[in-house]
Amino acid sequence: HVQLQASGGGLVQAGGSLRLSCQVSGRTSSSYAMGWFRQAPGKEREFVAAITWSAGISFYANAVRGRFTIFRDNAKNTVDLQMNSLKPEDTADYYCAASYIDGQRYYTHRDQNEYGYWGQGTLVTVSS
Repeated sequence: HVQLQASGGGLVQAGGSLRLSCQVSGRTSSSYAMGWFRQAPGKEREFVAAITWSAGISFYANAVRGRFTIFRDNAKNTVDLQMNSLKPEDTADYYCAASYIDGQRYYTHRDQNEYGYWGQGTLVTVSS
């Protein structure tokens, strides 16, 4: 019942910036987390960043820490990923995902298996 729509991908040169946005529609609750994952050609999907909706606590992969920032807009039900100082190795399809929290288990927010809702990918290409 939750729909996710990612947008904002494009082609940029190394050192440039992009902002991705994930629009959440349908019935939602405050007890969930939003995550961004990416998958490069021939590679496994990997964690990028996540944020808990209620408290706004963020998590980052080491590869993007200090360069990417995740934030959310409670009123619009969107979560954005600001990507700065982009590198060619950031080239990938980027996916947003939502994870509902049951309150009875431990979450890392970094494991794709924790997320039950996924949007379509948006392609980010960084040229050298």
